[in-house]
Amino acid sequence: MDTSLAGSYTAKLIDGPLEGKTVATAFADSGDPQPRLELRGDGGKHYVYSRGGGLEFSAEDDERPSAVEYRFIETVFD
Repeated sequence: MDTSLAGSYTAKLIDGPLEGKTVATAFADSGDPQPRLELRGDGGKHYVYSRGGGLEFSAEDDERPSAVEYRFIETVFD
């Protein structure tokens, strides 16, 4: 197992400007998937995504998801 990703899961961006992309994301301090993600984009903007309902579990660890779906909320310009 890759220890650099221990405590991580894959965030699947299912719509919006980053639709179809995935990013490795750390679990919240509580051990749950992050409720929101803010991802930096080009030109001083970032994209806000909120956790959706889709969860995937690996055969190795059934307690925490290995992948979580996120839905687009908004683009914020700095």
